[in-house]
Amino acid sequence: MYRLVCVHCGAIYSPDQIIYTCNRCGHLLTVEYDMDGIDVSRDEWNRRPLSVWRYRELLPVRGEPVSLQEGGTPLYHLKKIGKELGLSELYAKHEGMNPTGSFKDRGMTVGVSMACELGMKSVACASTGNTSASLAAYAAKAGVPCVVLLPAGKVALGKVAQALMHGARVISIRGNFDRALEMVHELCISHGLYLLNSVNPYRLEGQKTIGFEAIDQLGGEVPDRIVLPVGNAGNISAVYKGLRELEALGFIDRLPMMTGIQAAGSQPV
Repeated sequence: MYRLVCVHCGAIYSPDQIIYTCNRCGHLLTVEYDMDGIDVSRDEWNRRPLSVWRYRELLPVRGEPVSLQEGGTPLYHLKKIGKELGLSELYAKHEGMNPTGSFKDRGMTVGVSMACELGMKSVACASTGNTSASLAAYAAKAGVPCVVLLPAGKVALGKVAQALMHGARVISIRGNFDRALEMVHELCISHGLYLLNSVNPYRLEGQKTIGFEAIDQLGGEVPDRIVLPVGNAGNISAVYKGLRELEALGFIDRLPMMTGIQAAGSQPV
């Protein structure tokens, strides 16, 4: 069992509500599980293939997921770079090995699965690349229409090509990404589409499995530090949330230092 909880004021919402932000204060929501009710062992997880859905007890989807075999990405031991930096145990997780080429697939398998469970008939997002490619692929797998709003002239053509190839309706707008997100949010509220940008709390549930997999690939050892790009901070927040859930289950006994990095020319945080 789980519920939606506001990260700011603590307001609680039913998981079957179509809601993206708190009605009381406007802040983001998170998925909170009844940890006492989760009955799974490490051994049981280890018997399953390494993928997002290995960890289904800590995911909100209760039926058959919409999946393209996402997750299970390789963890590389960077021996040469590690030697230069004086770090003998330096590893990199290659999220480009997901079906559409980014970690967004982890979020979309959960997000589109939840859209189907909630009875939504179409999905939408604002995007400059990876999000649109991922959503379009999973919408096609689920057989639901997909709408993508993007800022004209500010997108990666290869990613737009993926969205078009998978049948998404792609609409260019005048303005930047923030304006595209505002418009698609309004569209979803007014026309009943399901919003699957990372303001959707279910998206981040899939993305937290990056941390789960990394620990499993290290033989259950918790890294001293996990370094992730920030972007809008959804991914690093998701991984940290997942690690706290593992700690609550008693599967790990400490948390790593979380380090976010971002380009000097693009510093949202």
